[in-house]
Amino acid sequence: MNEDIKKKILQKIESYKTIIVSRHIRPDGDAIGSTKGLVKLLRDTYPDKKVYLVNEDYSDYLAFLGGEDTVTDEVYNGALQIVLDTGTEDRISNRNFKKAKEIIKIDHHIDDKPYGDISWVEDFRSSACEMVADFYLTFKNKLKMSPEAATYIYLGMVTDSGRFRYEGVTGDTMRIAGAILDCGVNTEKLFANLYVDEFETLKLKSYVYDNIKITPNGVAYIYMSEAVQKKFNLTLEAASDVVSELSAIRGSLIWLAFIDNKAKGQIRVRLRSRFLGVKDLANKYHGGGHSMAAGATVYSEEEMQSLINDADKLLGEYKATHGGWL
Repeated sequence: MNEDIKKKILQKIESYKTIIVSRHIRPDGDAIGSTKGLVKLLRDTYPDKKVYLVNEDYSDYLAFLGGEDTVTDEVYNGALQIVLDTGTEDRISNRNFKKAKEIIKIDHHIDDKPYGDISWVEDFRSSACEMVADFYLTFKNKLKMSPEAATYIYLGMVTDSGRFRYEGVTGDTMRIAGAILDCGVNTEKLFANLYVDEFETLKLKSYVYDNIKITPNGVAYIYMSEAVQKKFNLTLEAASDVVSELSAIRGSLIWLAFIDNKAKGQIRVRLRSRFLGVKDLANKYHGGGHSMAAGATVYSEEEMQSLINDADKLLGEYKATHGGWL
């Protein structure tokens, strides 16, 4: 079935003169890599087409990948809109996407709220970039993959899979990644940009390590107040990324980062886990996402504590019924 969908997507791409590509708000490496990779792939393959990358926010962390396009409303007339790595319409980082003539959805999240005239969803994939890479490999005789496009796509595969460590990584994932590497990815330069930190970032990590709290059953969490965000000159996105610093504590299988955003009267939550899922927990608190990587929102310190308590109970129940969890 998905082979037929991929053929339909290629036919639509070939039939349109103008194509607009977008992703989800608060983008991560997969969202940016899949969109920039697809745009470069299409521009190289179809130089006579107008292909635009249009979004309303970006990522400071991935600023080294370069900027995007700004278009007028008229560009949407008769255009094809492709949205990647975005499960629901409300998370699309382009409020004008419905002005396009047709919409294609390409995504690897659970399809809770379908949208688009054509929807290609494979929730077993480790990343949307893996799907873009698979699309290229399916039509390799027609599409042109440059080292630049391959780098974008490989970046998304690496970051969304935790360097190929997370659930969802399969033999196919690795074979596809190998095929993209063969297109000319400079891994040394890529990983230097991804993982070499500024000195101020190391100071932030030191603060996080000093202020991590652990619940009785091993949930690790941290609260990033607006004062702390200001002290370290953090965007909301950068403050949210500290959740990754909580992941290496033995016995802690759930970790949470609470990011205060008083301007919106809310506290953003990043949820991550190992071995057990946290998506249902995120759903309970106005959020959603993947099984072991999700987001939520709470609106008071009381609700924040309630989420912590629920996470602690969830982890306690898991540990009581499972072994081998470190």
